[in-house]
Order: sequence, then C-alpha cells, then structure tokens
Amino acid sequence: MTEYPKRPSEDGERPAAPELDRPKPGGPMGRFLAFVEWAGNLLPHPVTLFAILALAIVLISGLCGALGVAVEDPRPEGSAGRAADGMIRVQSLMTGDGLRWIAQSLVTNFSSFPPFGTVLVALLGVGVAEKSGLLGAVVRGMVLGAPKTLVTLVIVFAGVVSNTASEMGYVVLIPLAAAVFHALGRHPFAGLAAAFAGVSGGYSANLLIGTVDPLLAGITQEAARFIDPTYEVHPAVNWYFMIASTFLVTGLGWAVTEWIVEPRLGRYDPRLGSADLANDPALERLSKVEKRGMLFAFASVLGVAGLIVWAAGPSVPVVSALPGWGVLREPESGELLGSPFTRSIVAMIFVFFLVPGFVYGRTVGTVRTDRDMIDAMASAMSSMGLYIVLVFFAAQFVAFFGWTNLGQIVAVLGADGLVAMNMDGPIVFVPFILMCALVNLSLGSASAQWAVTAPIFVPIMMQLGYSPEVTQAAYRIGDSCTNIVTPMMSYFGLILAFAARYDRKLGIGTLISTMLPYSIVFLIGWIILFYIWVFALGLPVGPGAPTRLGG
Repeated sequence: MTEYPKRPSEDGERPAAPELDRPKPGGPMGRFLAFVEWAGNLLPHPVTLFAILALAIVLISGLCGALGVAVEDPRPEGSAGRAADGMIRVQSLMTGDGLRWIAQSLVTNFSSFPPFGTVLVALLGVGVAEKSGLLGAVVRGMVLGAPKTLVTLVIVFAGVVSNTASEMGYVVLIPLAAAVFHALGRHPFAGLAAAFAGVSGGYSANLLIGTVDPLLAGITQEAARFIDPTYEVHPAVNWYFMIASTFLVTGLGWAVTEWIVEPRLGRYDPRLGSADLANDPALERLSKVEKRGMLFAFASVLGVAGLIVWAAGPSVPVVSALPGWGVLREPESGELLGSPFTRSIVAMIFVFFLVPGFVYGRTVGTVRTDRDMIDAMASAMSSMGLYIVLVFFAAQFVAFFGWTNLGQIVAVLGADGLVAMNMDGPIVFVPFILMCALVNLSLGSASAQWAVTAPIFVPIMMQLGYSPEVTQAAYRIGDSCTNIVTPMMSYFGLILAFAARYDRKLGIGTLISTMLPYSIVFLIGWIILFYIWVFALGLPVGPGAPTRLGG
C-alpha cells in the first residue's frame, strides 16, 4: 500500500505529525479510527516485520517437517516439479540441507529479487526529471492553467497521473491544490482533500507505467512461480485496467469533492490559518523559460515515443544493412507479448524520464553538465537506502516461503477451503479486495503488504484458475482506497502538516473523517468497475494478461 516504490520513500522514516490539540471525533467512527491508529502503532517497522516473518518460516518449516505435513499435488502427472508420489511435503530449514541452503542463498535471494533492480533503474530516470524541475513544472502548469470551472477535476486527475513521478504529487501538488482553492475563495482544505484523494487514494490508477508497476510485477512473478516455475509477469500487466481506473477515480474524486466534502466544510475562515497565507510562493505561474523548456521536453517525449513505436512495430527492414522495425519483438514469431519488448519496459521508463528531464534542465539551466545529471541520479538513490534494507529481508521471507514448499501447501489448502465454501467463483475477489483494504490500514506500504500477501493469495487464486495478473489488479484496488484514511501511510503526517497551515488546531480525526467519503466511494466504484471490466465484458487487465489461466 510505494514507493516506492509505492511511495518511493514510504518505507523510510514517517514524517512526524505536528502537535495539534483538536480532540478526535467521538462516537463509533471516532473509536474505530482510534483503534486503527492504536493497532498500526503496535506493528513493528516493515524491516523488522519481514525479519520476524523470515524467522517464523524457519521455525514453522522445522515443526511441519518434523510432523510430516504434506498435501496431494493437484497438478497432473508428469508436470514439472511434481513428485513421483504426487505429494507436496514441507522442506525443513532446520536441517543440515536447510541451513546450508540459507547460507549459500542469502546473497542471491537478495540480488535476484525482481523488484530490487527494476525499481532502482526506473528511479534513475525519474530522479533526473524531478531534479531538473520538469515534474514540478508539469504539475504547476496543469493546475494553474485549468479553467476555474474545471479546477477540481484537473486537480484530481493531476494527482492520479502524478504517481508516475514518485512522490511529486505529495510534495508539490497537494500543497499547491490547497493554495489554488484558497486563492479562488474556496475552502483550501477541500483542494487539499481532492489532491490527496487523487495522489494516494487513486494510487493504482494511471495513464502511464510508473515505478510501482515493475515493483509489484516482480513480487507477483515470484509468488506465481510457487505454482509455475516458468511464469513471467511483466510491468504492464495491469495497464489497460489502470487507464480505465484513471477516469473512474477522477470522476468520483470530483463528485465527492463538489457534492460532499466542500459543502460539508462550508465557508473558510482565514483566522484559522497561519499568518503567511497571503504570500504563498506555490502560486507562481510558469515563466517563459519554463514554458520553453516544457515545449522542448515534449518534443523529446515525441522522439522517445517514436523510438518505442519503431522497436514495437512490424519487422519491416528500411535499409538492408540496418535492423528493421520491431527489433524488440520475438525474433522467430514476431509476437509482441512475451517478447524482449515487454521485458524492456523498465529500461523504457528510465529513458522516458531521463531524456525529457535532461532536455528541460538544459533549457532552463538546472542541468548544465554531466555532473548535474549524476547528482540527480545519486539524489534519487540516496532516498532508497531504507528500501534496500527492506528488500533484503523481504527477499529472504519470499525465498524461504518458496523453498520450504509452505507456499504451495497454503495455496492448495486455501483453494480447497474456498471451494468448500462455494467461493471459488468471481465473488472471491470481493472479500480479497476488502481484506487488502483493511490490512492497508495498519500496513501502509504497498511493497511490504504485497510481499506478505502475494505469496499466499496469488497461488491460491492460481489454484482456482485465476491469473496472477488479475489478482494483482484486485489487490491494487484495496491497497489504494484506504491510503487516505490511515495514519500508517508514510506521507500522512506531511499531509496533516500541510492542512494545519490552514487550520492551526486541525487533528488527525478531522483529516480522516474528511477523506473517508473518498475511500468508501472509491472502493465501491472500483469494485464495480473491476467486475464489469473483467467478468461482464471479459476484457484483459493488461497486455498479455488473461483472466483465467490457460485462457
């Protein structure tokens, strides 16, 4: 629940919330929110959590191995990895073989963990685009250039698409939206809520592939390989559904802001805010040089897009001495899905941000030499230290879970249980999405939550016949919708600090109660879209992403 990765720095230190003395709301809702905050505070740091889980797998495998725990393998005879007697048995890590495997695999578990390298490579390009000022200029240009009647709609939409650019939406768009609403004579808290809903509540909706997509795809692939050791999940497997979700979240976010949140807030009293509201630098419009830089950057985007089309197009040679179009298609079959092209999406993300960022920086003067480029990339990497530590322990947990066969056994037992309860049909995704939304209240990191849940639920859903890609899409719905109502979300304290600028006595309960309508409406609307898209219309959630295995 990034990021990240989800939120690239979300696994780092959470910004501390300011000391505010407004009492939290009473009644059932107030008690529920207080319980969520209390339960979340009981959880250890995500790094510690994965270390504990990895150790627990060692102990559980030893106990189950001693008891001879085994289940019947549902795969047909002759399948790869199926034992001769047709049983799946627990392999204990508390044996000589197990301990030797741990000692020999500790490094490779970490270095070969798919999300690790993919996220770092993608963020190198994002770092250049961010440090050059391109991403901030794009956000400012979208919001400040929108007609007054469309400001709310544009703010929510900008929040959704800003997720492609890591934490830019949190740091730039949310305070900017509040300032824009204030300048227009509207309640600034409504502008902040609309932006927060788009950035965080709509985190899994986007028009472009972002850094979170390869992160989640890598975790999904590792979980899927508990059942099928050759299964591949590329970063774009949820792209079609995420594009549709962008417009859903934008429309719902606009409706909730205009019809529920802003009327409830009423007229803003400037006496509640800080003394410097009239001198808000965030309202500065784009300068001529910034506009020129964006124009050149856009031209470079078209050039990069042209190269991508060339790489993905039909294999037709232009000059006999040069490779033809479609150099990244499958050489023998000419297919695009499952080809070098789909396995190169992370490299494309890198180039897609690097080139426009460099062009913009050169135009406006923020990137003058190669050292500026290197410093921008290094700055992006410097924020990832804690994420790297988390990945080390998460990789051990996933590897331990797979090697011991506990993942396969849990999948078989879980699938059998769902069949026994007559929940093996499409209805199974409703409790799964709700469970993810609930867990997200206390474990706000998308990477951490999916690394825990994917090894369990991806194999279970595969046993029921549903593809890992569809399960990942369902997970992302639950993961996104409750981001905005949990104090465990890494940027929650920062948002509270932004809001306190307009109300010095604002409390956590006020912020959560304001955002709760977005969570409820997003969750209901997104689930309905999921069922219409996947089951009613039978549309794939992304390229090469079937709903059913073998379909």
